[in-house]
Amino acid sequence: MAATLIPDTLSGADGNDEAAAVIKAHVTKLQPLEVASGIAWWTANTTGKDEDFQKKEEAQNKIDAALSDKKMFDRVKALKAAADKGDIKDALVARQIQLLYLQYLEKQVAPELLKKITSKANAVEQAFNVFRAKVDGQEIPDSKVRSTLKESTDSTLRQKVWEASKGVGAAVEADLAELVKLRNEAATQLGFKNFHALQLTLNEQDGTELIKLFDDLDKLTKEPFTKSKAEIDERLAKKLNVGVADLMPWHYFDPFFQESPAVFDANLDAPYTKADLLKLCRDFYAGIGLPIDDVIARSDLYEKKGKSPHAFCTDIDREGDVRVLANIVPNEYWMGTMLHELGHSVYSSKNIPQTVPYLLRAEAHILTTEGVAMQFERFSKSRAWLEKMGVKVDAPAEFDEAARKVQRNQLLIFSRWCQVMLRFEKAMYEDPKQNLNKLWWDLVEQYQQVKKPKDRNAPDYASKIHICSAPVYYHNYMMGQLFASQVHHALSKAVFNADPKTTIYIGEKKVGGFMKEKVFEPGRTKTWKELAKFATGEELSPAAFAKDFEG
Repeated sequence: MAATLIPDTLSGADGNDEAAAVIKAHVTKLQPLEVASGIAWWTANTTGKDEDFQKKEEAQNKIDAALSDKKMFDRVKALKAAADKGDIKDALVARQIQLLYLQYLEKQVAPELLKKITSKANAVEQAFNVFRAKVDGQEIPDSKVRSTLKESTDSTLRQKVWEASKGVGAAVEADLAELVKLRNEAATQLGFKNFHALQLTLNEQDGTELIKLFDDLDKLTKEPFTKSKAEIDERLAKKLNVGVADLMPWHYFDPFFQESPAVFDANLDAPYTKADLLKLCRDFYAGIGLPIDDVIARSDLYEKKGKSPHAFCTDIDREGDVRVLANIVPNEYWMGTMLHELGHSVYSSKNIPQTVPYLLRAEAHILTTEGVAMQFERFSKSRAWLEKMGVKVDAPAEFDEAARKVQRNQLLIFSRWCQVMLRFEKAMYEDPKQNLNKLWWDLVEQYQQVKKPKDRNAPDYASKIHICSAPVYYHNYMMGQLFASQVHHALSKAVFNADPKTTIYIGEKKVGGFMKEKVFEPGRTKTWKELAKFATGEELSPAAFAKDFEG
């Protein structure tokens, strides 16, 4: 592993001696622990073995112990106060101190409490990894759940599969309740109302601003979503031979109605059934000047027992060891997923210069990396993109019409789903003793307009892995969609001087150049707000997103 470079700006020549010493001490101690944790996390998720999850837990405990150091936190806190007053003149140094303060703040609770949180979170994550839905006594993988909900016209079977997929919620409900209690306990020890409020602060977000943004999105999307869903429901009812009024959650094409059902004339999966998804990704990213061969070589991409059934990208060491976990099936969903995860991979230490200090050598924010991933993911529904990549599309006119509606519906549907996730988590941490089953379905009915099954009283919320293992994260996916639209519009103008709706990037290395200069290379030297303005010339807003679901 290459040594981490401490730039001359931290040398102390500009009066930042104490800050330089603190930063250097932190990196020296934490970098190897973070690398070890990254490897342990990867191994646990690729094997599902008890011993590997135990090593993952132990690695996280070592990081937590280092970050709970009260003396170090007091030094960082004093330096933050100095930076806030303008006494630390070097902007990069001040930025690192601000991020260190947030990193240490979270861990200034009783060590035993931190260990309990890590242990409980680890147990929940492992339960998700090893869970497989059971239908009529037979285990089925996640891909089978998805394919059944997409393809079957048997409502009875669909209901069985949907209900089986929710079984993980019951399996983790008690552990999740305990985890919420522990997380809230840690937050109140730190002076916050609850864990949700703490997490927003740690992620440099304002709760009032966030709810206002989502309220604005609600107003922006409610009417077009209602119209689109009416068309979807009519087609879906006809396809499945049920009445519109009888449509239930299992009649939609994924377990949470977070994707657009394929109810239009063309099958968006058809072009991918015989396509080499990895080759398409390799060729696409290489063509825009962002090659990913090294990432693929380190990745784990197909289903196997015990392995996480989901998909993610991880940067192990901030020095280029970037990997993707996936479970590829040749269909449009996995084409989009691979473009998404590999989008994360190119926005990482692969393309953030090693000259950027270690603490800043990461994505500006989780919403910006999600935005980049979504920006690339959208091409999986583009016939122009497919054909230019050499994939034949039968019935092109029908494909275009279906893809246009699915893409538009996808943006609208996802925005409504994110409303549920944000508002549920906020309410859950504010009052975890309320009837969470009812809260979940009240929000689903309000924002997604999906009916609660009669007499259903199950912890369906707990079957969403993000609520358990990536808490107070999901709203960043929606903010990422706003970022994706805004960056795409700016790139389309700067590189192609073309309509964003027709811009597909293929073979243009200036795309990679734009993304590196405007999005990747700053790393965390800028806040997410600053990066949005730097990359696009405007504050983050729903304006470009709204244009993307017009028509």
